[in-house]
Amino acid sequence: MSEENKTPRTIRKTLDRKFGVSESREERRPRRDDKNGDDREFGRGPRGARPRGLREDGSPREGHSGERRFDREHRPFDRERRPRRFDDRPFGRSERFGRSDRRHEGDRPFRGFDKVNKPIYRQRPEQKSETNGDETLDESVLEARVAASEASEATGSNPPWFKKLLALTTEKGREREGRFLGEGVHVVNELVTNHRELVIAIYAVEGFEDKVLMDTINEAGITVHEMSAEMMKQISSTVTPQGIIAHCRIANTKPNYESSRSVLTLVDAVQDPGNLGTLFRTSLGFGSDGMILGRGTVSPFNPKVVRGSSGTFLRVPFEFDVDLIDQINFLRSKGYTIVATDLHAKQSLRQIPERKLRKMAFLVGNEGAGTNPYFIELADETVKIPMSSELESLNVAVAHGILSYEAAQIQEDLK
Repeated sequence: MSEENKTPRTIRKTLDRKFGVSESREERRPRRDDKNGDDREFGRGPRGARPRGLREDGSPREGHSGERRFDREHRPFDRERRPRRFDDRPFGRSERFGRSDRRHEGDRPFRGFDKVNKPIYRQRPEQKSETNGDETLDESVLEARVAASEASEATGSNPPWFKKLLALTTEKGREREGRFLGEGVHVVNELVTNHRELVIAIYAVEGFEDKVLMDTINEAGITVHEMSAEMMKQISSTVTPQGIIAHCRIANTKPNYESSRSVLTLVDAVQDPGNLGTLFRTSLGFGSDGMILGRGTVSPFNPKVVRGSSGTFLRVPFEFDVDLIDQINFLRSKGYTIVATDLHAKQSLRQIPERKLRKMAFLVGNEGAGTNPYFIELADETVKIPMSSELESLNVAVAHGILSYEAAQIQEDLK
């Protein structure tokens, strides 16, 4: 072997090598299997080299046994590359798995965790859509279910009685059959307790566990039919069914227009079922004498209205699909003062003379377009709700709640 080939590889020689150009066989560090390399044991240095951890006289240094063994858990490169846990990582330093990214002092601190080791996201994390159990389905979805059921009539996949129930999930089916469905524990309990005469039957999933409600239904003498969870899901108008539905007849009680003192609500084309359900609950809560639903207003037997009112809508006397022009003239003949809300009004409800408020009828309008201007012209009084100038208008259900509260206070003062 020549002297040139025996020259050990130096750091300078390694740095001078160009990137991407491999070193020749002669330049490589000798290995055990190289013909020209010296024979060395795996994990040990060249022959003749003093083992690490021994003094010059061959005695072991303090803390060393004098014999070097291969230890997978204590290899030098393992101690350097082994990633730290997040709680061991110093603040101001970023480190990914198997790699260290050292920052100079004064650089922007590591943004992966804050001082209390909580994650800070550079972008809003993707959130799983959480559906509320009370969330209802669109009318188009329910109509598609009915259409699919009618298309499969030839196959006989669903019994006839189930198809009739499924038809009640749409407006056309309710109008044709004169019946509606009340869904959920609170709604069914309300219908069974206060409107037993309207309940035809109860349908519950197999293994329904609300014993208190089942005892109430049994005491009322109402038949309970079991159905599969899949059937319940098809006739349910909610994303997550509660497992019980009441099959009821459509009926309502008209307001008493001959009363000496009365508070009514005229509803002009309110199309959001949730808002209408809230109007019913507010009317019941503040002792209203009834509601008149004008044409263009959502049906009070819509599943969302029934659920929004918790089934209490039947305890409020009402009429629906009414011509409001004729109704306004009729109420005026009965001594009612028609009060419309208007953004340009100059008075509040309290500023109207009390003699005009013994019998009053509020006029509330559509969520987007508001009350029909022609109906406002027909009103006897226009009022506004005093509030901050930062907001132009209120939700129809909120405005109705405020007026209903003031009206109840006025009626109390008139006693």
